[in-house]
Amino acid sequence: MTEFGFGREARLLKPAEFKRVFDNTQLRGSTPHLLVLASSNEVQTPRLGFVLAKKQIRHAVDRNRVKRLIRESFRHHQHDLESRDFVILARSGVTKLDNRELREMIDALWFRLKRPTHGKSGNKHKKRR
Repeated sequence: MTEFGFGREARLLKPAEFKRVFDNTQLRGSTPHLLVLASSNEVQTPRLGFVLAKKQIRHAVDRNRVKRLIRESFRHHQHDLESRDFVILARSGVTKLDNRELREMIDALWFRLKRPTHGKSGNKHKKRR
C-alpha cells in the first residue's frame, strides 16, 4: 500500500540541505506567487523545504495555511516525483489566493516539475500556417 505520510525523511531540515538546493538548482518552476527550486538528492525519496519570509507573508496564520496546503499537495504527489530536494519560496501576494487557487497552482507546478523534459522539447516547433 502506498504511504502518503510526511515524516522527517520527507523534509529538508538542515541549513546545509537548503544551501545545496540553492547552490545546485537543476529544475525551477515558478508562478507569480511561488517559486520552486529542485536539486537531485542521494536519498531515494523526494524531500520538501519551505522558505516563507515574514516580509512576504506577514501573519503566522497565513504562513501556516500556505505551508499546510503545499504539504498536503506534496503528500499526494510525492510518489510521482523524482528523487529530488524541493524548496518552495513564497512571493508577495500569495496570501490573496484562496485555498482552491493555491492548491491548483501548486498541483500545476508539481505536474510541470515531474515531466521528464521539464517542458523543453528537443524538436523545434513547426511553424503554423
